[in-house]
Amino acid sequence: MLKEFKAFAMRGNVVDLAVGIVIGGAFGKIVSSFVADVLMPPIGLLMGGVNFSSLAITLKEAAGDTPAVTINYGVFIQSIVDFVIIAFAIFLVVKAVNAMRKQEEEAPPAPSPEEVLLTEIRDALLQKQA
Repeated sequence: MLKEFKAFAMRGNVVDLAVGIVIGGAFGKIVSSFVADVLMPPIGLLMGGVNFSSLAITLKEAAGDTPAVTINYGVFIQSIVDFVIIAFAIFLVVKAVNAMRKQEEEAPPAPSPEEVLLTEIRDALLQKQA
């Protein structure tokens, strides 16, 4: 069973998937920081100095040691912006990969050695006739 697991874990697809997940997680953190620290402050400033991370609806005020119950819709808005940016970046990557695959598919296959030889014979015969 250990050998089977090792064979499964070392297959190319599993290793590629693991690398993709790690890079994707790091990319998600970068985008979240970009949205929260770079993109949302100017948008909040344009909207009258709104800090999106503090936007919330209070359902129940804090009482003693019990914290307030809130719906944090500002954080939700930031998450939506994060998602849109990540989805757009993934779209661009998939589009680029598809374009590369299409170019590979459209490229005519190289002629076989027999075809090259026949072409040389044809050209030589045509030169003799001329």
